[in-house]
Amino acid sequence: MKSRLITTLVVLLFAATGIYAQNKDKGNMKTNERMGVVFPRGEKLPEMFSKYFTGQAYLARLTRNGELNCPISNVTFEPGCRNNWHSHTGGQVLVAVSGRGYYQAAGEPARELRPGDVVEIAPDVVHWHGAAPDSWFSHLAIEANPQTNRNTWLEPVDDAQYAAATSAVAGAASRSDETAVRNYTASFPEQASKFKAEDPELFEIFGNFAFGEVLGYGELDPRMRMMCILASCIAGQAHAEYRSALGGALDAGVTPVEAKEVLYQAVPYVGMARVADFVDITNGVLAARGVVLPLEGQSTTSPETRFEKGLAVQKAIFGERIDAMRAAAPANQKHIQDYLSANCFGDYVARGGLDAKMRELLTFSMLLSLGGCEPQLKGHIQGNVNVGNDKRTLLAVVTQLLPYVGYPRTLNAIACLNEVIPE
Repeated sequence: MKSRLITTLVVLLFAATGIYAQNKDKGNMKTNERMGVVFPRGEKLPEMFSKYFTGQAYLARLTRNGELNCPISNVTFEPGCRNNWHSHTGGQVLVAVSGRGYYQAAGEPARELRPGDVVEIAPDVVHWHGAAPDSWFSHLAIEANPQTNRNTWLEPVDDAQYAAATSAVAGAASRSDETAVRNYTASFPEQASKFKAEDPELFEIFGNFAFGEVLGYGELDPRMRMMCILASCIAGQAHAEYRSALGGALDAGVTPVEAKEVLYQAVPYVGMARVADFVDITNGVLAARGVVLPLEGQSTTSPETRFEKGLAVQKAIFGERIDAMRAAAPANQKHIQDYLSANCFGDYVARGGLDAKMRELLTFSMLLSLGGCEPQLKGHIQGNVNVGNDKRTLLAVVTQLLPYVGYPRTLNAIACLNEVIPE
């Protein structure tokens, strides 16, 4: 009776949280289920627990008051992750909150779990639970009868058992390349889960191309690749893709400061009107992961030094052509040249958090994604070369962005690349 009461209370809490967040973010955010950020993900499991899991899982304890006798934790599984067969002497309640996962009791078929599903596990029932092969998954774990409840850990759920259990209720897209599926769900967890469920053919075609063929080209490390994709999403006003990619970027090792600096770098190149919504999205995702805002400031200039330092950064990237450009500007346009030095380069490009090579790659990504900026794109191709990004690196960036910007802008970017750096 007590476990049923607890389950009811948690489900109501979950529903109320979702409704509140939806109303609060109406017009700007998608549902909590789509975002996957209802509860904090927490930290990687400590060694004493991780040995009972196949794959990576995370733990966030939600209740601290032991007098309540109601331990509740949010457990998040990466795609394909699951725990060993095990049992609880006092039972357990699971409430699925995001992504897609599975639960299986010994001797019974596996059960697919989606947000809102509740599993009541009786005492001493041997079972396992975890994520789907192609989706992150989070559930609340509620310990029943905590005073006497003890876990008994058994053997791992091997690959054959896991494949048999999940394939019995797996969705479409069976022709999808397994490596591409893993890459897709790691980089765009929410988008991949949505497409697989609602547009399996698009999931298959786009996933195999973007995260199979394209991902295999070039030598960009995952952090660089994800930051370039974030920059492209901002330029292309791709809000949903950005939100999903930001989660994948943070999971790939992009730090909160680096994610914020992608936004700051975008302001002088695509304008605050295009960037403002992405600031809100980023702050929401970071806050949901337990990141305390605001972050440490990265500005390196003051009102007194911004012009001088900005001009120095400008010349370090583009050389003496900056002096010629400033000298050639008509008298009624010299203020724009001053703005470029003081504002674009002094206020933004000179910031810490990212080095010059990464900032020029981000600018290159944004300009090619905007389209119609070929003169500026050519200038920043040369700027990339000057700071150490060769043609091979730039061609890798263009290739990785192809699935997101399409062929016309990709071919235009390659034409500019070949003009500035001939074969």
